[in-house]
Amino acid sequence: MTKIDTSSPESVLPTPSHTVGPFYGYALPFRGGEEIAPLGHPDTVTVHGYVLDGEGNPLPDALVELWGADPDGNLSTTDGSMRRDPATGDHLGRNGVEFTGWGRIQTDADGHWYARTLRPGARGAGAPYISVCVFARGLLVHLFTRIYLPGDGAALAADPLLTRVGERRDTLIAAAEGRGTYRFDIRLQGEGETVFLEFQ
Repeated sequence: MTKIDTSSPESVLPTPSHTVGPFYGYALPFRGGEEIAPLGHPDTVTVHGYVLDGEGNPLPDALVELWGADPDGNLSTTDGSMRRDPATGDHLGRNGVEFTGWGRIQTDADGHWYARTLRPGARGAGAPYISVCVFARGLLVHLFTRIYLPGDGAALAADPLLTRVGERRDTLIAAAEGRGTYRFDIRLQGEGETVFLEFQ
């Protein structure tokens, strides 16, 4: 065993800097987090994409949380994903019938995520959107953004937030891929960085 003499300042070495965690893949993901829409619902849409770092590399250990209104613009108050069996405490998951409006998705080994949800309806002024929260390595504070789905050009043109961000508005609008599928990549920094929001 090596003993260090701490009686003089010259003998004390600084602790090397290092970062451990956060480990978002532990305890936060849950089975079925990507299935926000009720099973078999005819109006289900799929939103998917990649979480990318400043160099364009995918992050295999990020988490994406989504919240959205139902097609009528109403926010769900359903227990949703975090239901527990009162007797055992086991995770029950969604009931498969009600729209929860919320999901949590872990990116796969290629940095890809997807969610099946319902296209949100408008809530007040502005175009409908899905709220997004991103957790990833290197972020001390999670990031907030929005996903706008294409289809209503007039609503998108008049949306206050999209108007405010000007040329960067395209980083908030998903690309339609057909058959109810939309692509939305989340770029954490660098060229084409997604617009992130700060709430005060």
